[in-house]
Amino acid sequence: MAYYPEPVARLIEALQRLPGIGPKTAQRLTFFLLKRPTDEVQTLAESLTQLKAQIVHCRVCFNVTEIDPCRICADIRRDGRILCVVEEPNDLMALERTGEFRGRYHVLLGALSPLDGIGPEDLKVRELLVRLETPGVEEIILATNPSVEGEATAIYLAKLLRPLVPRITRIARGLPVGGDLEYADEVTLSKALEGRREVN
Repeated sequence: MAYYPEPVARLIEALQRLPGIGPKTAQRLTFFLLKRPTDEVQTLAESLTQLKAQIVHCRVCFNVTEIDPCRICADIRRDGRILCVVEEPNDLMALERTGEFRGRYHVLLGALSPLDGIGPEDLKVRELLVRLETPGVEEIILATNPSVEGEATAIYLAKLLRPLVPRITRIARGLPVGGDLEYADEVTLSKALEGRREVN
């Protein structure tokens, strides 16, 4: 990228680090931003800065939030007997959009992936175990993605949690294998929650 001015080359390189953005898309976005009014680009830059400055992970469930604990953990109307374990905050948001689940959540911040060097110690598994030291959880719903990594994570957690919780369920197979919860529609997710089953 020696033929680009330094600020242009730096932005192209930065954009390429985002998921799903290759060199061509990064170039297109950079030149799109160059054409936009300065105040519009400034608003984008400020939004990115505020994102990193103001958003934290909830100390209870590890969802993204401006306040700690998050609004879901602080809501006394939520059913603390049911805990839904998801991979990422996007998955939690997808389930919340259905309006069907009124329990609490635990976000792992990833899934087991030995090929990528991600083991249980890289996820919020230890924190999940600490949460279960306080009595009251009667069911854990394993709502990891229906991918190889998500299935491996669900199997690992089921074995680990079986002695600690009376009921462990897995969301039903209404979701496509290899898909992500955040892209599923509300009806599919509602059916998946309704059709959850015991993990053997």
